[in-house]
Amino acid sequence: MKKVIEILKEIRPEFDFTKSEDFIADGYIDSFDLITFVAALEKNYGIKIKGTEIVPENFCNLAAITGLLKGHGVTDEI
Repeated sequence: MKKVIEILKEIRPEFDFTKSEDFIADGYIDSFDLITFVAALEKNYGIKIKGTEIVPENFCNLAAITGLLKGHGVTDEI
């Protein structure tokens, strides 16, 4: 999870993502940040996230993001 937090911090360094259960509702990330984050995940993990997967439920917190990555076969450090 350390790597995901590092990616999020690159996008929005002012927030502590370990303290939120809903990044979107808490205003930690907006739609532009989400697209930037998806691109960074794809690049860092060598995966392709489908447009249909880019929904708030998959990016609302660290557990949801981890689940999405594991669903793409990511077994490296998340």
